Amino acid sequence: MDIPRVQLIRQIAPQPAVADVAGTVREAWKRSKTARRIKPGMRVAVGCGSRGINNYLAIAKATVDALKELRAKPFVVAAMGSHGGATAEGQRELLASYDLDESHLGVPVLTDMDAQNIGTNSWGQPVWWDKNALSADAVVTVSRVKPHTDFRGAFESGILKMLVIGLGKRDGADQVHSFGPRGLREMIPESGKVILKSTPFIGGLAVLENSYEETAKLEVVDRDDLWEREPVLLEEARKMMGRLPFAAMDVLVIGECGKNYSGAGMDPNVIGRMLIEASPEAETNDPKIVRIGVLDVSPESHGNATGIGLADLTTNRAIASIDQGPFRMNNLTARSLWRSKLPFAFETDREVIEVCIETCWQPEFDKVKFCVIPNTLEVAEMWISAPLVAEAKTNPHLQLVGEPIALPFDMHGNLLQEKLFPHSVRGRRAKGL
Repeated sequence: MDIPRVQLIRQIAPQPAVADVAGTVREAWKRSKTARRIKPGMRVAVGCGSRGINNYLAIAKATVDALKELRAKPFVVAAMGSHGGATAEGQRELLASYDLDESHLGVPVLTDMDAQNIGTNSWGQPVWWDKNALSADAVVTVSRVKPHTDFRGAFESGILKMLVIGLGKRDGADQVHSFGPRGLREMIPESGKVILKSTPFIGGLAVLENSYEETAKLEVVDRDDLWEREPVLLEEARKMMGRLPFAAMDVLVIGECGKNYSGAGMDPNVIGRMLIEASPEAETNDPKIVRIGVLDVSPESHGNATGIGLADLTTNRAIASIDQGPFRMNNLTARSLWRSKLPFAFETDREVIEVCIETCWQPEFDKVKFCVIPNTLEVAEMWISAPLVAEAKTNPHLQLVGEPIALPFDMHGNLLQEKLFPHSVRGRRAKGL
């Protein structure tokens, strides 16, 4: 079967961006209301999670440095619920994959999984919190605020979720997720009230990123302002998030899925698929895509192919890369099982792409709306077929680059993703960067 020729496009809408990330972080902490809560000699725990954050090391290191300048004694605690196989070693490995370790940060990094029951929320459910954080004189967090992949609410991914699920360790993550999307949307704020009352949490750094995954805003949110500020920051993040600039596609090929790109592996906010049990697909402005193929699971996922079931087709090597330990732990804890059912798998990328086209319900080849992206986090550049090129020409925020080409494959029939997307995570990885 033929595969459409494709042309590169870039999204060029102006975006806010922080020029001096480390300097802005230090100033944000030192000028914040939260800084006045810190006294010399206080042991301050810094909660860091497993989400991919651009400039993560610079942001975490600047937070640690700012606390040192305030004459505190900072240390890092893992705040990622059940990720990393819900083991101390797995969570240490995840943090180290972002260079968040003792050698880069210059402070202890604690990843113990012990959690303590600190009270009962309004649902009559226990609230759990990291014992290392509880032992500190004060706790702060570094959290990316963004739309969640599973639900809509006033608080989605951000500071409050890290407090309840991230620092709740496996017990907290399991307890909230046991109620499904309703627990995420409605119970997290109720458990958050217990945490604000019963723990030494004093404030969190909110990190917002623009549609190009650049650091767009950095703001320290004091514990007293959390209920008012985080929903406002969430809406700012929602307006800035990267999206596919087309209303509909017949085929979307995604180079890699992975936890470093989205908590769901492939961001449902980008691909327009939720796949949540007993819940209707949300009617949103997300694109309507008939067929999705994913070619690889990122090595940064450490075998956790959560969300691979959001695609219809994949490769045998993607399936073979799954580590059943963290894969099962994360999905059974989250209790969203549909998304991780295994798709039809084929030996080569070419076969996956050809079957996507063959089954996409558009039998007229020259009308197939076909798109290739590296992952759902990096959507500033994509390769598209002629029908989408025609649409792109009417959009002032899209720039056509070069001429149409045939997709490049190696001798084994696998897509040369690094050639298509040299600046992507995969492209930089291939260069050792």
